[in-house]
Amino acid sequence: MEIQYDSDSDMLYVGLRSRPSVESEEVAPGIVFDFDESNNVVGIEITDGSKIADLTRLEVQGLATALLKQPAQ
Repeated sequence: MEIQYDSDSDMLYVGLRSRPSVESEEVAPGIVFDFDESNNVVGIEITDGSKIADLTRLEVQGLATALLKQPAQ
């Protein structure tokens, strides 16, 4: 998963899968779901992202430590 934020446009994007989007649908005002060819949600676009989410506090929870790369010593 990846989270991108563009402060110039106040656009927040949450990428859920590494597949190309072939279709999009606005599911609520300012919230657009991107779908792949199998109709799976691959991303969520949120306009006015700073009004919807508290961007001053992003946390990672439940990530397996085996996935984290440890710095070489």
